Amino acid sequence: MAMAPTVKMVLGSLSFAIFWILAVFPAVPFLPIGRTAGSLLGAMLMVIFQVITPDQAYAAIDLPILGLLFGTMVVSVYLERADMFKYLGKFLSWKSRGPKDLLCRICLISAISSALFTNDTSCVVLTEFVLKIARQHNLPPHPFLLALASSANIGSSATPIGNPQNLVIAVQSKISFGNFVIGILPAMLVGVLVNALILLAMYWKLLSSQKDEEDATAEIVAEGEVNSHRFSPATLSHFTSSTSQEVNSKMETISLQSSPIVNGQKGHVDNTLRSRANSADNEIHRVSSGALDSARISSESKEVLSTDVSFQLREETVPSKGVASVASSRDVLSEQPLEGKERWKGMFWRACVYLVTIGMLVSLLMGLSMSWTAITTALALAVLDFKDARPNLEKVSYSLLIFFCGMFITVDGFNRTGIPSNLWDLMEPYAQIDHIGGITVLAVVILFLSNLASNVPTVLLLGARVAASAAAISEADVKKAWLILAWVSTVAGNLSLLGSAANLIVCEQARRAPLLGYTLSFWRHLKFGVPSTLIVTAIGLTLIR
Repeated sequence: MAMAPTVKMVLGSLSFAIFWILAVFPAVPFLPIGRTAGSLLGAMLMVIFQVITPDQAYAAIDLPILGLLFGTMVVSVYLERADMFKYLGKFLSWKSRGPKDLLCRICLISAISSALFTNDTSCVVLTEFVLKIARQHNLPPHPFLLALASSANIGSSATPIGNPQNLVIAVQSKISFGNFVIGILPAMLVGVLVNALILLAMYWKLLSSQKDEEDATAEIVAEGEVNSHRFSPATLSHFTSSTSQEVNSKMETISLQSSPIVNGQKGHVDNTLRSRANSADNEIHRVSSGALDSARISSESKEVLSTDVSFQLREETVPSKGVASVASSRDVLSEQPLEGKERWKGMFWRACVYLVTIGMLVSLLMGLSMSWTAITTALALAVLDFKDARPNLEKVSYSLLIFFCGMFITVDGFNRTGIPSNLWDLMEPYAQIDHIGGITVLAVVILFLSNLASNVPTVLLLGARVAASAAAISEADVKKAWLILAWVSTVAGNLSLLGSAANLIVCEQARRAPLLGYTLSFWRHLKFGVPSTLIVTAIGLTLIR
């Protein structure tokens, strides 16, 4: 491609540089507007500087990629509501055999969940849970956080829906879902294994020096619930004075609503109920100082209070008109069947969510349109929910979709300057994939650009050129070229803390976790990331077909 006029080339490069700076460093002091606004700013400058026309800018936006990204995000939201990630978290601590076993489980679960539900989603919902287990067993968090982030990146390489750059590659290359998985899955499995071995080798002494705590505490941590993409802090059941005050207030409400007695009689019942509840509370605290545990106390206290209240209501209200009392008793008796129905309804709904998601994966393997399959699945889950879908749709990261729109326009404008094509022309003779040396040079270029300009822009800049270069050798090498691009650009995210969004998510989630906060430093990640990335990338390249 010929170079554009000098003015257009300079202005286009300036626009791309602004986009790149804000994408890599979203909070720069001179313009702290963030990645999404920075992406739109780069796109707008491309149009204002006439590097690209408005019509060309709109045409640069790849709607199939946006549709696939939107659909997978919605599906992930419903899977989270169906407790999928809660079950994955429970598996982490189920009959754990120590720190090394836990680290291997984190690697495996992170890789599998990232391949199916994207690496960012897996890191968001699993980071706090990993922190809890590490703290519960008095273990250093950083080996487990590194295992989570690095395995999420490696695992996401196996499928087109694992990460954004794979979405771009799958749509542009038109490689089917099944062929994509078959081509990279062996490299992914071996890569996860090698990555886990590197972690164990680096932190063997650190993990061996910690005391193994294989007891019920791990099971307690596993009961944490997923709430708004985060696991709530693990707590034990304790019957405190605040709980007893809450029970007293509820008992007063019951007495007011259920008893028809007014004036003096109402006050008599109210005082009697309060005195009985207080006496029951005193009895609870007396027993708690003995041998019973807090969970049994809570159960027995509820039985004492409910029996006491029902007896008092019966004693005080039977002589008078007890219509309200009878209605209240009827409601209490019907609570258990209602709870049973709700439980079965919830189980049925979760089963439907899992079945629909499996149907989506089967459809993708059959070669159906990936974007429309994902959107159809998202709408099917919204209909099955039979509720207003707005709360679930609000959890979708629309800022990410807007970021992609701006990035498509900015990268297309930069391509029109002719700079990327001319740089590739210099490297192409040394980056042919028909020999080991060429594959090595290509991998180094992708690795460098992925950490310099991020993986998705790298794929957009190099994808068509790498495929055209491979097509000049043979048509069979085109698929291999796309898969090499997918593998290297994804694993490259493990090189440094800034290499992928998954790394940053783990770092931020760990730092902000309530009562469990931990800061994963840039250098600690780099110390592990450099050898892991180079070794895993090299081994995986030999397995891609």
